[in-house]
Amino acid sequence: MAIYYGNAGRRKAMDRLYGRFCRPGDLVFDVGAHVGDRVASFRRLGARVVAVEPQPGVRTALTLLYGRDPNIVLEPCAVGASAGSTTFWINVDNPTVSTASQAFVEAASRAETGWDGQVWRRRVEVPLDTLDGLIARHGTPRFAKIDVEGFEADVLAGLSTPLDALSFEFTTIQPEVAFRCIACLANLGPYRFNVALGESQKLSFDRWCSRNELEDWLSRLPAEANSGDVYALLDHPKVRPVDPPEREQQGEA
Repeated sequence: MAIYYGNAGRRKAMDRLYGRFCRPGDLVFDVGAHVGDRVASFRRLGARVVAVEPQPGVRTALTLLYGRDPNIVLEPCAVGASAGSTTFWINVDNPTVSTASQAFVEAASRAETGWDGQVWRRRVEVPLDTLDGLIARHGTPRFAKIDVEGFEADVLAGLSTPLDALSFEFTTIQPEVAFRCIACLANLGPYRFNVALGESQKLSFDRWCSRNELEDWLSRLPAEANSGDVYALLDHPKVRPVDPPEREQQGEA
């Protein structure tokens, strides 16, 4: 909790970043809410939030923090390509990397650096919903943040209509997941892309780039970069103007 809530500078940077995509009164989906630091940012921005988190222990923390907020709905499920149930792999010592993806667990176990000592000791069955199902119950979000440790493409496979804006996490141990996510979005609509590396809370490119540009950049990303978030913005007239992004590093998309 100290890591996720104790840094005022991090909170301000997060609010600046998400403030590009949501405004007071907007609906936001936080898929993989963990202990809710992003939920807190969306609420500071005045958004209504559907927070999705299947881990029982982490969900208890979310309930204690946000259970009385009428503008937050807690969904105790995972999200995937179809509704039902799924096995959830819990990393007891580091629950932030718990996952519904066995492939992610295996990739982390094979990784040469960055994942030493990570063990997923527990498995539980959790309910599984889809983005379409969440939309049917709560409405269409202005923005969706998806951070589910290697299950991001499965989440997007359960979406049949394009959202104005969203983000999904990627890791260098599973670059194929990012490419599957990009393909899902390309099938939904004309998206443009940007990236925030790690927990920088800053967009890396000075313009929104094409699918081909993003895929080329990701294919050249060194393993040491570890992870980040791809931001996708639907390229149509209804999307609000977005301020020029802050550069996180030198270089073109």
